[in-house]
Amino acid sequence: MTNEAILARIDHTQLKATASWEEIKTLCGQARRYKTATVCIPPSYVRQVREEFGGDPVIATVIGFPLGYSVTAAKVLEAERAVLDGAAEIDMVINIGDVKNGRFDRVLEEIKLIRKACAGKVLKVIVETCYLTEDEKIRLCGIVTEAGADFIKTSTGFGSAGAVLDDVKLFRRHIGSGVKIKASGGVKTRDDLEAFIAAGADRIGTSSAVQLLAGEAALA
Repeated sequence: MTNEAILARIDHTQLKATASWEEIKTLCGQARRYKTATVCIPPSYVRQVREEFGGDPVIATVIGFPLGYSVTAAKVLEAERAVLDGAAEIDMVINIGDVKNGRFDRVLEEIKLIRKACAGKVLKVIVETCYLTEDEKIRLCGIVTEAGADFIKTSTGFGSAGAVLDDVKLFRRHIGSGVKIKASGGVKTRDDLEAFIAAGADRIGTSSAVQLLAGEAALA
């Protein structure tokens, strides 16, 4: 694949708690220059980025991040606020405790409510695969599909492990035809990027792809 084709699948990401406004502006400038799919940034920066950069780059942000155990009402409010501030894509974290308690009905309802809160925007559902059994991953493929989300996403990048190829392949076998896959966490080399795309990832969340593919020019 060409560098341009890979970069078009990248959510250029900065979600560290210490992220400064200067770092966020640099991220956005890189995304605009190298035409990544989005920038994925903390919710607190969405309005500033929208005001500074307009609609280029496309803004993605995170909801219930990174642990997922915020109450549903808080996640819904976060999603509504993010859309109002200018986010075009929402990456939400499921309540993994509900999964472990077998309360898949609650997981489904929460995703549906957030889907409604960000109607017309892209919704990605982070399931944090490092904490899940294979059966739970398969069950969540069905739930994400039923809830009408646009993507199932492997990881926050803040868990005990990030994306693995076998999970992307598993998702590809079990998600509905209208659901895409985002791999995130630990995807750091060109070989990784190409391997995850070949396995079925439509998007990749990473902080390193622009510098990796564009070299030192990305930092200028």
